[in-house]
Amino acid sequence: MPPATTRSKAEPKLSRPVQVAEAIKDWVVEHGLQAGDRLPGEAELIKQFGMSKGTIREAMRIVEAQGLIKTRTGPGGGSFVHEVSRQRAKALLGNYFYFKDLTIGDIYQLRLTLEPELAATLAGNLSEDVLALLEENIAAYLDPATTLSEEREQHVASLRFHAILAEQAKNPLLGFIIDFMVSLLSDLTVYRRLYSPPNVELWKQGRDHQQQLVVALRNGDAEQARTIMSDHMETAWTLMRQQEVEMQSRFISE
Repeated sequence: MPPATTRSKAEPKLSRPVQVAEAIKDWVVEHGLQAGDRLPGEAELIKQFGMSKGTIREAMRIVEAQGLIKTRTGPGGGSFVHEVSRQRAKALLGNYFYFKDLTIGDIYQLRLTLEPELAATLAGNLSEDVLALLEENIAAYLDPATTLSEEREQHVASLRFHAILAEQAKNPLLGFIIDFMVSLLSDLTVYRRLYSPPNVELWKQGRDHQQQLVVALRNGDAEQARTIMSDHMETAWTLMRQQEVEMQSRFISE
């Protein structure tokens, strides 16, 4: 009798077009192609991969749908390597989490780990233009909101502060992850109406922490920047959790 196995169900076999799409991407990497470089024509791909015209066309459609190639028609047309934009990458990854029922805690657990380190690495390394952009962003919520609509806009603007910092990260993976979390939190805030009811303490603490952080970043004080961002994340986590509980209570009562 064969030994028992704990192996999970085998993953479904990839269709032929999907296999070819993956092979095309591998070929691009192996040959060091960069954004804007032309891919071989259809006839050459058919010969290279030994597949039918229909399979090659479907594979190319898959790679194009993933944003990795662009096809142009007319003179000088063809298929070209395309660099996926950060916005598109965030949108595609966001689709994965669409049904994951993320909580504020899920997001802030990572933010508390990553953002203080980002702040520390940026201290003393930001141009005056970027520092001015951060201060200009804070000016959008310098005073408390007077309407619910303004409250929503201020929440989104205060998160934009962190997106600006993420864009300055020298580590592209760190910057992308933080930017992605900011996008998720912004969407959750609007979709779940976490800006209602207005929370003056959340506004004040957020504004004050960000103002202090800009000073530390300008002064090149990495430890102070890390501490301020850590305090900012912990405070925001607590207060945003209160907003989440309030929203859930309203939903149940209704």
